[in-house]
Amino acid sequence: MVTISDVARHAGVSATTVSHVINATRFVDPATEARVREAIESLRYRPNSIARGLRVGETKTLGLLVPDNSNPFFADLAREIENAGFDAGYTVFLCNSDGSTVKEDKYLSVLLSRKVDGLIFAASANFSEGLTRALRLGLPTVLIDREISSARVDAVLVDNWQGGYLAGRYLLELGHRRFGVISGPNDTTSSPQRVGGFRQALREAGITLDPRAEVTADFHFEGGLAAMGELLDRVPALSAVFACNDLMAMGAMVTTRARGRLAPEQISIIGFDDIRYAATTWPPITTIAQPIEEVGRTALRVLLDRLKAPTGEPKRTLLQPRLVERNSCAVCPPSSG
Repeated sequence: MVTISDVARHAGVSATTVSHVINATRFVDPATEARVREAIESLRYRPNSIARGLRVGETKTLGLLVPDNSNPFFADLAREIENAGFDAGYTVFLCNSDGSTVKEDKYLSVLLSRKVDGLIFAASANFSEGLTRALRLGLPTVLIDREISSARVDAVLVDNWQGGYLAGRYLLELGHRRFGVISGPNDTTSSPQRVGGFRQALREAGITLDPRAEVTADFHFEGGLAAMGELLDRVPALSAVFACNDLMAMGAMVTTRARGRLAPEQISIIGFDDIRYAATTWPPITTIAQPIEEVGRTALRVLLDRLKAPTGEPKRTLLQPRLVERNSCAVCPPSSG
């Protein structure tokens, strides 16, 4: 491996001069700089950013670990974080756990070995052994999308409970009384909170959700497809369904169409997230929108603030969702109330 000393010998200068040319930390005579750059190119020298980071105490890199970057919600969120990091002078390493705690822990070990300055983390479950280890080593961390009760760190979240409540109130205002729910995994905080808010809206209207009318799925399109079929088998008279994310709502609409139940004429379906594809389905999906850009940029800002001030109480930022009305919900037909 070519070293900075090799470049210095080739150019006839000191290693310190080579360092100043690479890092632009001091004026170097243009002729000398040209010799150094020619030596770098001739020897194909590549500066070791990690080694440099160890010397100066930072690598200008951040880790971003999400459970499913094929989900458009996390893909768009990752892009916002990467853009915000780039604007702030940081390179963001994106890792995808596929919802696997084993893969998650492995990536956390890799990020620690890369000496990232900080981490933005959407966990696969309510506990992460890898995160516990990273926090023990002092890695500044910001949680997004879901909480880990045992981790006392900064978090930037959306009010999932309020989002579920908005979905429930909206369907109630349309006259619906026979509800179904397609929930996500129960080992993360987001789906139980969304369902909890939805149930609260129903309770306030004097309605209790039929235990048969909730099916747990996996936040994927295929999960919504299967869960909707199970719901219709259990409770055929449903007039409205709350899916805890848009991908499952999209799958649910395919199933209702296959069963001869058209949305929104015969059944209303509302999702959660407002991913880009929610507006392109037929009918376009009414949904509870998460402020994706705000989540990403706020998480990056909170992490950079923590890098400047490592001590102090963790900060919990709670952002508000909003209802986006499209065409997958309608007033409940008189015979379906």
